[in-house]
Amino acid sequence: MRSVVPSAHDLTERVHVKARELGFDAVGIANAIEPLDIDHARYEAFLEAGMHGTMAYLAENREARHSVNGPHILEGAKSVICIAQRYQRSREEEASDPPLARSIARYARGSDYHNFLRRKLRKLAAFVRTLGTEDAPVQARPLADDAPILERAWAARAGLGFIGKNGLVIVPGLGSMLLIGEVVTTLDLLSGTPIAERCGSCTRCLDACPTSAFPRPFVLDAQKCLSYVTIEQRGEVASHLIDAIGEHLFGCDDCQTVCPFNASAKPRDVKDQFSPRPEWSDVDAIDLLQLSEMQIAELVGSSPLKRTTPRGVLRNACFVVGAQKDVRAREVLLALGEHADAGVRQAARWAITQLHGL
Repeated sequence: MRSVVPSAHDLTERVHVKARELGFDAVGIANAIEPLDIDHARYEAFLEAGMHGTMAYLAENREARHSVNGPHILEGAKSVICIAQRYQRSREEEASDPPLARSIARYARGSDYHNFLRRKLRKLAAFVRTLGTEDAPVQARPLADDAPILERAWAARAGLGFIGKNGLVIVPGLGSMLLIGEVVTTLDLLSGTPIAERCGSCTRCLDACPTSAFPRPFVLDAQKCLSYVTIEQRGEVASHLIDAIGEHLFGCDDCQTVCPFNASAKPRDVKDQFSPRPEWSDVDAIDLLQLSEMQIAELVGSSPLKRTTPRGVLRNACFVVGAQKDVRAREVLLALGEHADAGVRQAARWAITQLHGL
């Protein structure tokens, strides 16, 4: 008796069910065969304008970002399974976050998301491979911030969500406070339907940006974005951006905080890896100024804050203390004004000027 070969519809449904079982909040599937012509052209324009700043890795493997169907990602790829994981928590829960945690972007207050997101994506990829047969084996490659692809463009093609004016993927009902990942596979699945952009005339995200980092809707000049400044940029900060840093120790959520799609989104209702690490309850910004680089490294551990390096954390803490105008930090700021790192020196000396007359 011949076995029944599952239809593309059945296979697609199994993938959706498995993704939900793994805890992903949204799933979409894109056709991997057609390259990203329009989105790739926008990416090239972004690079040519120098908006990527010192993030040289964004300019590497340019052609690889044109298509996932090839040697850079996966030969013979037919589908891109796109997933979203929410990290937005309730306002009531966030209100009880320690002061230091509130100066950290929401996605980074807990554990490093790469670890658990990759584990779940690997499980999804393993499941997809089981959908093949001996005669027609299936390949699947999980991706989570570790390959040269245009993630948001694939998410939009998959119908996972639409791209908002701040360049982030917005999933109706879930908002934009999401982590996204992919499984690229040779399995031929049914593609989702792209969602039309729904921002309308709203410009709240653009208006809320502390540094006016959006030259126009849907285009971000990363060099001005506080997430870039406080995480990616090393050393000194452009003088015209310093006042805008305020109490942003690591990252910035301002353009998302004001978005109506996030205001109406149902937040996470469990305490998990996105809840603040216990360590953030034990220290404040002034405490950070008094730690050695080794102690800062131990404090941030495997959290996302390791991305900005101990000197980056120290520099940013100086800016935060200066914005808070906390006179208790005067002496330690004076000492840091002679620090070996130019960025720390600049931040400490700026912070001291904020305490004059207090």
